[in-house]
Amino acid sequence: MRDTPRPRSLSPGSGDDTRVLRALNVLEQLAAAGQPFSLSQLSSRLQIPKATLMRLIESLEARGYVTHMPDSRGADRGIALGPRAAQLALATLANNTFTRACRSLLRTLVDALGETCNLTVLDGDTVLYVERVETSEPLRLHMQPGTRVPLHCTASGKLFLSHMAPAERGPTIRRLQLKSMTYRTLTDPDLLEAELDRLATRGIGVDNEEFVRGMVAVAVPVRNAEDGHVLAALAVHAPTARANLEDLLKAVPKLKETAVRIGPLLQSRRTEQK
Repeated sequence: MRDTPRPRSLSPGSGDDTRVLRALNVLEQLAAAGQPFSLSQLSSRLQIPKATLMRLIESLEARGYVTHMPDSRGADRGIALGPRAAQLALATLANNTFTRACRSLLRTLVDALGETCNLTVLDGDTVLYVERVETSEPLRLHMQPGTRVPLHCTASGKLFLSHMAPAERGPTIRRLQLKSMTYRTLTDPDLLEAELDRLATRGIGVDNEEFVRGMVAVAVPVRNAEDGHVLAALAVHAPTARANLEDLLKAVPKLKETAVRIGPLLQSRRTEQK
């Protein structure tokens, strides 16, 4: 095991202060964007010289806070938040007002629907579980907050993909490994695109035994009330021994009601972090 480096004390106005604040500004900019940025774009937005920013990005990438996203041909597509940034976000959210309020809303929803519900966000090319409340039923799929799942075969992932602009969705699908998780998984890019177009019209995401055989799920967007931007996805899933996809689709109105109530919690949390 490597020793955890001790943070150095920073004197006001020191160069270390500036470097730390610049690093935080980079992470905040990437988190707010929700999409990769090129070095030039970040340099322009943050007013940091490219050479200085490049050294800072290299340092953050070495520690897992940022990552370079390749396109379908392996070329550098841009800079995005890395896995350690997501871990930090989850740790920050744990045991605070947001978590308690979110769990309360999810618990009420689970009590009404009788099935597990979760809140997820888009994290690079994966879906990240932020919060989750389990059903009391003994037959269930156990997933912890912090778990990442694929985009192409989960209800939340397909929801995020369906809401992407065509210029972003196409390259994202070509970059993904469309791995067959079950016999129902869509692994043909054209078939997946057609499915996403249908889901975009309906405003939901569905998983019809595409991720785990014998499990179905439905997701709805959690939006920013000001501009309609999708902040997260709220989903319910169940084993087919208790419910089929049509059963879960009947829960969409209740999911949307709860999503409207969760939206302000996410917005206020983002405001606090700025």
